[in-house]
Amino acid sequence: MKSRFPIVELGKYVHQISQRNRAELDMEVFSVTNSEGFTKSTDYFKKEVYSKDVSNYKIVSPGQFAYNPSRINVGSIDYLKYEFSILVSPLYIVFEGNKDIHPAYLLRYLKSGWGNAQVRANTEGAVRDSLKFKGLGNIKIPLPPLDYQIRIAHLLSKVEGLIARRKQHLQELDNLLKSTFVELFGPKSAEYANWPLVEIKDLAAEHKGAMRTGPFGSNLLHSEFTDKGDVAVLGIDNAVQNCFAWSERRYITFEKYKELENYRINPGDVIVTIMGTVGRSAVVPDDIPLAINTKHLAAITLNKEIANPVFISYAIHSSPFILNQFRSKTRGAIMSGLNLGLIKETKLKRPPIALQNAFADTHSRVNELRAAYRESLTDLENLYGALSQQAFKGELNLSCVPMPPIEIVEVKTVTATPVGDSAKPNPIINLPDTDTLPAALESVDAREATVAQWLEAYCDQLRDKSFSIQHFMKAARTRLAEAHPDDDFELAASDYDYIKAWVFKELAAGKLTQVYDDGDNCVELKATPV
Repeated sequence: MKSRFPIVELGKYVHQISQRNRAELDMEVFSVTNSEGFTKSTDYFKKEVYSKDVSNYKIVSPGQFAYNPSRINVGSIDYLKYEFSILVSPLYIVFEGNKDIHPAYLLRYLKSGWGNAQVRANTEGAVRDSLKFKGLGNIKIPLPPLDYQIRIAHLLSKVEGLIARRKQHLQELDNLLKSTFVELFGPKSAEYANWPLVEIKDLAAEHKGAMRTGPFGSNLLHSEFTDKGDVAVLGIDNAVQNCFAWSERRYITFEKYKELENYRINPGDVIVTIMGTVGRSAVVPDDIPLAINTKHLAAITLNKEIANPVFISYAIHSSPFILNQFRSKTRGAIMSGLNLGLIKETKLKRPPIALQNAFADTHSRVNELRAAYRESLTDLENLYGALSQQAFKGELNLSCVPMPPIEIVEVKTVTATPVGDSAKPNPIINLPDTDTLPAALESVDAREATVAQWLEAYCDQLRDKSFSIQHFMKAARTRLAEAHPDDDFELAASDYDYIKAWVFKELAAGKLTQVYDDGDNCVELKATPV
């Protein structure tokens, strides 16, 4: 890739870590997933899959990276953001960067399109591609100044947050439909016991071919498909996430269709996948063009006086009662798959058509909102891709991107903190008494004035020590307790926000500066000497 930033080999800025848990310290075992990053192994696998003996497991300390060499090509890499160390499998590769590279920036580059392409180009292995540490070191990365790296990571993280929120909204809509379905049609619904138990074939329209699979073999060959034509051919890829979707387009000529018109798909038909992931279903939309189905897709034309297609489709792919029947009927088969006979015999409770229609209306309204959310999600993902490309190329004006709040946390590592000159105890701070102190307990405005005075005094007493919001808050709480021991008062989140705003203002004014601590490998705030 071309970039206005220097292009460097990653190997010159990272080094491998291979610290083992020889002391058998009691630490959690984590995995690294492509979607969640570091995740407790027991949470991800829902059971304990790691060895009882973890003495050979690798220790990952805060800020260090870990990745599965065989899965980094799908994004399974992360750096540890917790304030405590954890264990990972001995198969993982652990490394950390030096002071010139920010972990959040490096992570986003390695998971970007450009970074992933280089990951894949540097993998090796006869059976399964694997990225060794040497291959990682060969990756070339644009390396802007450290403050640019921090701003880029901060900007991209904001968009990532919007994407995650939109995905959460989509999941909440799915959960709403599931809970509505269970409430209306589950065993605990008021009239459930009175509804007739019927087979799916009893709900089909009363004409020949109301339930059918499509042709294949001698009647229809893959070679007869074209990407353009007169008649569409539907397959299992047209039922995606239990909604109808146009995926790969397949067509046949109208002349061929004349031989196969008994397999025609109608608007409002319910389609069910009987190969691959069996039991996915969808309702064929009203604007479907002339189409037939393949033999891997069952189609059901329903008697709409007793069965609503939306209700039947949702029940097929969501009802535990139906899914359990599918599993029991396909268990022991040479290939996992349904057939038309099994679908016909599948049983379900048939609620009144008015109740089915009410659910279909709810489903329609939720789907409209879901479509808007999906469009928004696509826009956000496109925005993220464009921003990341521009950022790594050096084409973004980052001066308007604020530096993120710098939070100093107490990091718990597996090694003891040395005592001596290298230790950095917090200085003793004396916050002055002020005329605004009594009013500060009652008024937000007065409290801001008091906090501002205390922040000035705090900075004056720091000398060569780092500015810490946590340390200041502790000193402020102590001062409030000394001045008014009978008043059970705590600083609130709004006070914390005001302190952060004050920090940004003083950074702009030059009273505070950002420096990089080589020893602790982190960015610090320092008070500028007067």
